[in-house]
Order: sequence, then structure tokens, then C-alpha cells
Amino acid sequence: MATPDDLQFQEFEEAAELLSADPEASTLSLSASDNSARAGGGGGEDVKLDLSDDEEGQEESSELLGGQKPSGGFWTFEYYESFFNVDTVQVLDRVKGSVLPLPGRNFIKHYLRSNPDLYGPFWICVTLVFSVAISGNLSTFISKMGDPSYHYRPQFHRVTIAAIVIFLYAWLVPIGLWGFLTWRQGTERQIGGYSFLETVCVYGYSLFIYIPTSILWIIPFEWLRWTLIVVAMVISGSVLVLTFWPVVREDTKVMAVATVATIVVLHTLLAIGCKMYFFQTAVHDPTPAAPTTPAIHITLTPKPL
Repeated sequence: MATPDDLQFQEFEEAAELLSADPEASTLSLSASDNSARAGGGGGEDVKLDLSDDEEGQEESSELLGGQKPSGGFWTFEYYESFFNVDTVQVLDRVKGSVLPLPGRNFIKHYLRSNPDLYGPFWICVTLVFSVAISGNLSTFISKMGDPSYHYRPQFHRVTIAAIVIFLYAWLVPIGLWGFLTWRQGTERQIGGYSFLETVCVYGYSLFIYIPTSILWIIPFEWLRWTLIVVAMVISGSVLVLTFWPVVREDTKVMAVATVATIVVLHTLLAIGCKMYFFQTAVHDPTPAAPTTPAIHITLTPKPL
């Protein structure tokens, strides 16, 4: 039969093994008044456990794992800092998901994972503004390079127009869609929904494919430009449809189809509008101009008598 000293030594060995496995683990020392208390015959001292530090650590880790945002007011810097709390690996993974949409893969469920951001959408929109404006200027210069009457002038107003159109689309359309889905969620109980930040995040990342497309629009071939715009619309529109269809399909059939059709039409109008305005091709008249006859002015001066 094992003596109390043997049991104590065995407990010490188990504690040493646990500490070697996890050096940062905290230990608790329990002391009794005498040997009779260890045997169960007498009353031992009260044991007090201080777990305040452990509880604070658990609350902090649960907040981080749960993806909860700080509860500060919207006028504080910490409130907006939480929307940009992503690293490069996460942004690149979401960009990859926006250009490679796969059937059955929801962008929000597979890439955002309850941690939407505004860092990627903001810089995607800014990059798209400058790529569209600069590529449009270069396209105009290349198309009229052989015209002797053409004098190149930088069109800086295109940057302003591109910024207004792209940022209004990236914000107003998600606001309208989020409000509509929230209203339908209150009308039809079985309809789910996404948060406003998730909706804006999806729309922002879906515009990434237009950045390389706008650069390739510099090539002065109309058939290539229209092919690129169709490919970009299919890829970008697929991201939106695959993301929002699981939400709207629980609604009535007419409302679900109308919602998805509206998403696709607005997305198509943005792409075609940018193509037609920033990359318009000058129309050349194939008929040669008629030669002009120089005007002959005859002045009659009367002779003096």
C-alpha cells in the first residue's frame, strides 16, 4: 500500500511533466494544516483561488476569436481602426477569391469569415480610379497619335469623374442592397442577411478584376476591349451572384430573380459606362474631304477722269 509520501512524490512528477509541456501554464499550491487533514480525518485550511488574471485573459481571447469590434464611439480613432485590422495574407486571399469565383463557394463565408474590412475595398477603388483615368488618357493619345491637328492635353477631370462614379457605386449600391435585404428580412422571416460592412466589402473586392482589365483597354482593338469587358463582367458578377443568391433564394421567386437581375444590371452599367466614356474610339469619316477652291477677291478701283 502506498504511503502518503509516495502519493505526494507522484503528484510532484505529474506537475513537472505538465510544466515541461506548457512552460507558461500557471500552478496552484494547496497546503493543509496537518497530515490528518490530508488523510481526510480533520478539517483543513480554506483554499482561496485568485483567477482574476485568467478570467481577464479568457475574456480578451474570446473577444478576439469572436471577431467583435471595439465598442468605442464612431468619433474615436479605435472605432475606424477596427475596420482596417487585416494583414497582407488576408487581403491577397480575398483578392484571389474575387478573381477565381467557384460555384458553391460563398465569398463572405469562405473569405471574410466574420471579419470584413474596408482596407482592401478602399485601395481597390482608389487604384481603379487612377487606372481607368490614366489608361483612358493613354488610349486617346494612341488613337489620335497620327492626326496632325491633334494636340495632347492631360485630361485631369477624368480622375474626378472616375472617383465620383466608382466610389458612389461602391457605397450607394451596397447601402441600397443592404437596406432592401434588411426590409425583406423583416417581411419574410426565413430570409437571412449580411451586415452592412460585409456587403460593402464584397462589392469592393468584386471590382478588383477591372484594374487589369482597364490597363489592357489601352490596346487599340475594339474587339479585344469588348472581349475583356465581357470576361471581367462575368467574373465580377459571379462573385456577387454566388454571394447573395443563397440569401435571396428563400424569398419569393419573382423577388429573388428581380434582386439578382438588378445586381447584375447595375454591375454591367458600371463596366459599359466606363468603357464608353473613358475609352471611346474616334470615328473616322472614310469619305475623303472635297477639295476647297480658294476664294478670289477682285477689287475694282475706278480711274479718275
